[in-house]
Amino acid sequence: MNNKKRLNMFISNAVLLSVINIIMRGIAVSFNAYINRKIGAESMGLFTLVMSIYGFALTVALSCVNLGAVRLTSERCALLENSDKSSWKYSMRKVVRSVSVYSLIFGVGSGFLLYISSDVIAEFLLKDIRTVSSLKILSFSLPAISLSSGISGYFTGLRKVSKNAVAAVLEQFFKIIVTSTALVMITPGDVEAACVAVVGGAALAEAWSLIVNLFMYLTDSGKPNDIGYGEKSKKLSTKLGDVVSISLPSAIGAYARQGLSTLEHLAIPIGLRKSGLSQERALASYGLLQGIAFPLVMFPYAVIGSFTSLLVPEIAEKHELGDKEGIADITDRVYKYSAVFSCAACGIFVNFANELGVLIYDSSEAAVYTLILGCLVPFMYLDTAVDALLKGLGEQVYVMKINIYDSAAGLILVMLLTPIMGIYGYILTVWICEVGNLCASLYRLGKITGCGIVTTAKHHICPLISTVFSSVFVFLLLGSSSPLLRIPAFTVVYLIICRLIPYFMPKKIFVKSI
Repeated sequence: MNNKKRLNMFISNAVLLSVINIIMRGIAVSFNAYINRKIGAESMGLFTLVMSIYGFALTVALSCVNLGAVRLTSERCALLENSDKSSWKYSMRKVVRSVSVYSLIFGVGSGFLLYISSDVIAEFLLKDIRTVSSLKILSFSLPAISLSSGISGYFTGLRKVSKNAVAAVLEQFFKIIVTSTALVMITPGDVEAACVAVVGGAALAEAWSLIVNLFMYLTDSGKPNDIGYGEKSKKLSTKLGDVVSISLPSAIGAYARQGLSTLEHLAIPIGLRKSGLSQERALASYGLLQGIAFPLVMFPYAVIGSFTSLLVPEIAEKHELGDKEGIADITDRVYKYSAVFSCAACGIFVNFANELGVLIYDSSEAAVYTLILGCLVPFMYLDTAVDALLKGLGEQVYVMKINIYDSAAGLILVMLLTPIMGIYGYILTVWICEVGNLCASLYRLGKITGCGIVTTAKHHICPLISTVFSSVFVFLLLGSSSPLLRIPAFTVVYLIICRLIPYFMPKKIFVKSI
């Protein structure tokens, strides 16, 4: 495939994923707002605690199978570009078979362990027996999620992201229908039943998603779009060990990180109670932060996430072919576009935190949390993109180590800061760990590609200046108008200033960002 065709495919896939992700994030945020109003902050806090335990079980179930599937599929694509139809199908079946075996081993094992340990976890870790039923229900979803993730990684490696988009849309709508129906049937004020209704809908949606993914795999046409078959007979075998060699090193790091993260999330309510809050108030504060502020600031990530999810196969293929110049060019572009987008998102959250909370959640209680986390957005979004680049370059072990250090530091800081500072101690912890993680990742990527901390800092100068000027402009001219007018106005002014600033500043100071 020539470079132009490859670029067009990358852009079309990324745009498709972005549109679908924005729609799905919008639906998810709206649905979360509905759930928050329906079940209350205490139930939302209890649900978040359940999901912290489930998060670790899910990490074990997945064991980075998606990464293994993406890299093996994309590498096989590069080696089989001119292969005949028979060789292609044989090689891809071997990939999917090995990925599926890996998925089942970890998915079934994780689900079984979660089920038999639910009572102990509820009593001794969560210290709330109301979570037992929810944990047992969620245990049945783990094998389905693991298999779906492997098939999804296969389609990503083939650049057939439309199939992943279809599965995501159908899963989301199925979850909304089932969960909404269950919430209507429960008794108002029943915290345990509310939690069961939400997790039950999620579990059934995962089973439905697996059915959809299996159907799309069985009906798949073969090679990526616009790539024909050649005449070379070159059958490539893939074994379980190939998946293990890619996925397991990252998985071990993910286990450690998620385990520490789970302990961190369990320590937050404990620290909040030590700061003087009651059990109900501690759960409510935790629910506001995790159920409103974090989903809100991560909403625009739907766009960045679409591009970063496609970076792994692109970088892996260039790395396999030894294209250092191409890798450096992609890295520079990632810095550039991440800076422009994330600084715009940061400006929106900082300027409109209160209005967004009222508009979406009918609550301004989490406005301060949203504002503080909004300032962290450029670091958060860039960190995810840099991690994707490093994984594509085979640096998953390094990413694993950094993530473990990050989570260990987070746990220690939460235990030290939340009893003293309350919920703001946790927010400060998030800031410290996120910035440290990003700096370490940028340092490593800079050593490999030559594009490190200095390069990305230059790319952020122009967007940050544009954010400040746009904020002042909107405040002075549209200060009392509706946020539905001011947010689009801010975005338009921001893009115009981003475009104009490079013509009025010395080129040595910054890199043109748009």
